[in-house]
Amino acid sequence: MTRIDDAVRRILRVKFTLGLFENPLADYKLVKHVGSQAHRELAREAVRKSLVLLKNGANANGPMLPLPKKASRILVAGSHANNLGYQCGGWTITWQGVEGNNVTIGTTILDAITASVDSNTEVVYSESPTTEFLKSNNFSYSIVVVGELPYAETAGDSMNLTITKGGIDTMSNVCGNTKCVVVLISGRPLVVQPYLSNIDALVAAWLPGSEGQGVADVLFGDYEFRGKLSRTWFKNVDQLPMNVGDKNYDHFILWIWAHYN
Repeated sequence: MTRIDDAVRRILRVKFTLGLFENPLADYKLVKHVGSQAHRELAREAVRKSLVLLKNGANANGPMLPLPKKASRILVAGSHANNLGYQCGGWTITWQGVEGNNVTIGTTILDAITASVDSNTEVVYSESPTTEFLKSNNFSYSIVVVGELPYAETAGDSMNLTITKGGIDTMSNVCGNTKCVVVLISGRPLVVQPYLSNIDALVAAWLPGSEGQGVADVLFGDYEFRGKLSRTWFKNVDQLPMNVGDKNYDHFILWIWAHYN
């Protein structure tokens, strides 16, 4: 009971400080500032700083990232590459979130990539390309954006914590036929260990929201990776719960952690 009293006291203290009991309604004069360019630039910065580099090449001598902006032709694939709703996740406009690009104003990761590369670089988008398509095009490299669907609260409960909506097949097919970077869109660690050997570089982008340009800023080396994991990334769900110091602690090994100046 003492702990509950302390928590309630802290909440009430903040409300009193903000004057919410005297003026409980929001000041609508500030609505015009919501979604301003300054807000979007700050959100883009937050995206850049949150990206975590999980793998970068087979060894330190052959990093995949940062990607060159000048290339003849590159492929962008995956269910999450051109979907603002998936980037935003749950608790965005609606409780469980939505899919598609009508949820809000923003920049998809596909649009961000297109805006970042050299004007002579051809960007080809295919959500789930066939093996024949991959082999018939001479792609310099591919960026595969996959992850999980939006959720909130218990709707997100999962016993397998896996990549969804055909993402595994797309990732395996593309990375099996081209040099590839996988960008993972999720609100939590997912199982990736079984696919690592096929992936050249892996980035945890979490839920970048409306500012997909922040992802491209780091992929192409305009900014360096700065994000760190806040918890252990497991190999499989059977290990959970797992914490540093556990007797059978066996985490997902980060192959290369590269920083660029």
